[in-house]
Amino acid sequence: MAVASFNRKSFEAQIGKVTDELLDKISLFGTPVESVSDDRVEVEVFPNRPDLLSLQGYIRAFKAFLGKSPGLKTYKVNSMEKDHYVTIDPSVRDVRPYTVCAVVHGLKFQTEHIEELIELQEKLHITMGRKRKKMAIGIYPLDKITFPITFKALEPDKIKFIPLGMKDELTGLQILQRHPTGKAYSDLLAGKSVFPVFIDAKNKVLSMPPIINSEETGKIEESTKDVFVECSGSDKESLNKALNIIATVLSEMGGKISAVEIRDGKTKILTPNLAPKTMKINFENINKTIGLSLNEKEIKQALEKMGFEYKNKTVTIPAWRTDILHEIDIIEDIAIGHGYEKLTPEIPSVATVGRENLNETIKRKISEILSGTGMLEVSSYLKTSMLLILRQYLKQELFLKDSKKEKN
Repeated sequence: MAVASFNRKSFEAQIGKVTDELLDKISLFGTPVESVSDDRVEVEVFPNRPDLLSLQGYIRAFKAFLGKSPGLKTYKVNSMEKDHYVTIDPSVRDVRPYTVCAVVHGLKFQTEHIEELIELQEKLHITMGRKRKKMAIGIYPLDKITFPITFKALEPDKIKFIPLGMKDELTGLQILQRHPTGKAYSDLLAGKSVFPVFIDAKNKVLSMPPIINSEETGKIEESTKDVFVECSGSDKESLNKALNIIATVLSEMGGKISAVEIRDGKTKILTPNLAPKTMKINFENINKTIGLSLNEKEIKQALEKMGFEYKNKTVTIPAWRTDILHEIDIIEDIAIGHGYEKLTPEIPSVATVGRENLNETIKRKISEILSGTGMLEVSSYLKTSMLLILRQYLKQELFLKDSKKEKN
């Protein structure tokens, strides 16, 4: 689990004084308290809730849970401004094929805000981004760059810019060899003949993802009012979710979100897309799973405490929630919203004796038979169907029979 650390003064300004009762509610919310000091409040956040890794995201969700701001919160995405588009060049196809972007205006950064943003960025890199392999985020002062922007790949010796935190211009390969961040993440570009870069209309390098921003165009300061945000990587779903988290956090800081057009060949899309999704729920499944008899009003209240909107057995899900994949995820949130402290543990009234599942017995025996023929058993994380397993088994049986015939 990741640990989210919040400034206690800022936390209490939004939630109220940190008391033993409040700490209990923080734990019941599903984020165990790690530590509390005079300056910081630290909580554990499960990997499936990256939207809680920032102070702004946590406050948004926790205020709903406390009943102070229940229900679905919405954010406006303003229309795309002139020339605010990013072109994805075909050259990035084999290195880092996708990007989604946004522009946020009217920010009033303080040192604390910049530190919070950097911490959120790095935590998203580690969790959703799988240490930047799957996804990386770049944030740039808008006044230092010129639209339109191109996302392309170049040979390492043709990439030249001053990386963040340094004074000398380096090539792409030199950055991997000399810059601390370049050294730490050099394996992500190892063996690549070309490296990805974001370049603006004046041919200035914004960054070389997933490694480092440019010192000239990629350094956020307190004087920064408007920013350009990009997420690049190999998984579109993760990129969109990460961008939604960052964009809404910046909105909570007082910014106004504007769309950016992504041009990928003939395809043109506007990002970020903060339109919520919907999912149908079944009351019988909910009550059977939780072990209660909640009515529609109670289910609605529980959902609103978890930041959802409910109407006619349909749940509206925020665009920044990455963890809602199935009805069971909604049911889990209903249990949290209703209150785990209200659930009464019960010992089963029927005594049972444990035994091996019949399907597992058959699988074990098949495994022993195949291993006995000299085959090697491998257990991987890949999902497959029982039909495919059976087909492979029958093919192996036919192969063994044919081999025996040839020997005879």
